[in-house]
Amino acid sequence: MGRKVTLATCSLDQWALDFDGNFVRILKSIEIAKENGAKYRLGPELEICGYGCADHFHESDTLLHCFEVLKKLLESPITLDVICDVGMPIMHRNVRYNCRVIFLNRQILLIRPKMLLANHGTYRELRWFSPWTKFRTVEEYLVPRMIRQVTGQDAVPFGDCVLSTLDTCIGTEMCEELWHPVSPHSQMGLDGVEIFTNSSASHHELRKADRRLSLIKSATAKSGGIYLYANQRGCDGDRLYYDGCATVAVNGDIVAHGAQFSLNEVEVITATSDLEDVRCYRGESCQLRMGSECKPCCRIKVNFSLSGNDDTCLPTSQAITRRLHTPEEEISLGPACWLWDYLRRSGQGGFLLPLSGGVDSSSVACIVYSMCVLVCQAIQNGDTQVLEDVRRLVGDDAYLPRRPRELCGHIFTTCYMASENSSADTCNRAKELAGQIGSTHMNLNIDMAVKGIVGIFSMVTGRWPQFRANGGSHRENLALQNVQARVRMVLAYLFAQLGLWTRGKPGGLLVLGSANVDESLTGYFTKYDCSSADINPIGGISKKDLKGFLLYCVAQFQLTALTSA
Repeated sequence: MGRKVTLATCSLDQWALDFDGNFVRILKSIEIAKENGAKYRLGPELEICGYGCADHFHESDTLLHCFEVLKKLLESPITLDVICDVGMPIMHRNVRYNCRVIFLNRQILLIRPKMLLANHGTYRELRWFSPWTKFRTVEEYLVPRMIRQVTGQDAVPFGDCVLSTLDTCIGTEMCEELWHPVSPHSQMGLDGVEIFTNSSASHHELRKADRRLSLIKSATAKSGGIYLYANQRGCDGDRLYYDGCATVAVNGDIVAHGAQFSLNEVEVITATSDLEDVRCYRGESCQLRMGSECKPCCRIKVNFSLSGNDDTCLPTSQAITRRLHTPEEEISLGPACWLWDYLRRSGQGGFLLPLSGGVDSSSVACIVYSMCVLVCQAIQNGDTQVLEDVRRLVGDDAYLPRRPRELCGHIFTTCYMASENSSADTCNRAKELAGQIGSTHMNLNIDMAVKGIVGIFSMVTGRWPQFRANGGSHRENLALQNVQARVRMVLAYLFAQLGLWTRGKPGGLLVLGSANVDESLTGYFTKYDCSSADINPIGGISKKDLKGFLLYCVAQFQLTALTSA
């Protein structure tokens, strides 16, 4: 019996309720894992249905379609001779759980429900699922008829359990469980589990990747072991961006990792590790002993080996240093990937941004330009899916973007909306930035629209409000400023809906907002102006970070117009 194991983990761009597309991506990841010699494939959390199904988790159809996808996975010859670990919701005894389904050669080995649910910040898992609270307990789950026809199993193990193969022991934890003070991997490690898996749907936040990586490393630095981390990628149809970062750690060292920001829908990371390294680490450094008060793990014996008999010459994956992105790079890449994922799913033809030339709107423009840079790089690297999406967006089956500026001109429209109070400096700055990134740019004056609206008010009330500079009160001044801001929102949506129509192109444009997180926290903005949009790429970013990002763009993209923003 050998001692070297090749394991695979992945980042998948799964779409909520896109069961056919999700099945294709899962199957492709299993195929790649097998081609790379892996005997265990781990996927992200709830990958069959997508993480962002929200209240659709309450619908019985969601559960039904998940089982239909699971049936196709079990039947596929691609899934043979490799342990597959997939995520889906399952109802057990009329209680809905967020689960991992682990199967091998058309046999379900274990269904492991999530024990610690994320219910803070942007997460509301307790709304849709219940946690499995029966520590070290396994029950029988009666499988649906469609699954029984494939596996021949009437019931399968369901609960807190580990897999004991011929050569090692594998334990599961899910997303939030890694972040908990008492993580399952700690006690599993004390009971001899050597391989830990974690399936996540962890979203991107500035500076979060470092904390996540530290947790993954510490999980095995404390007690040894191999740790596989899989994550969702893309926007999943929601306002969050899941940033991948599939990772493999061994005894506290990172030995393999995937990209944090990428347009690639399927990324598979494989690593080969020596089980004897784990055993030596534990024997020499840790002297692990499980306390008498700890209940041993329930074990399911699996007549399968992750290692081969002739693996002595198989090279093991060595420790690597992972470079983390700077906050400025994260702002450039994270929202850009999210915008691309959102745009290609929306059925629209691009974006429209009211560009004032200030820090906020200029930051949004730069993020869109960064998106175009990523798209062109992906096409140059041979990503046929990205090229197909671009051609569909521009309505040209033969289109091949050569430069980011060229692509920007096809899918990005900027608009400077001047009033009698606008300065020539802001107008020129907006025009110069638009020229440097290549957007289709418009200048228009909103004074006629503002006067028309104020004229209606005057006709009804007999009063004509004035700006403070013309002798008006504070109330008059504020009301007139807000009218200007809100007229810009109305015009933005008008041009977004009909802008492509005037150019003889199908579809509309998504309106981009430019309100930073400081404005949202303090309430210092006009309701229904730039805060009202289809999507806002900088809604979670502070003004300070945005200023640093613009300096980064000057150096990275040579956008000299930003020096005066």
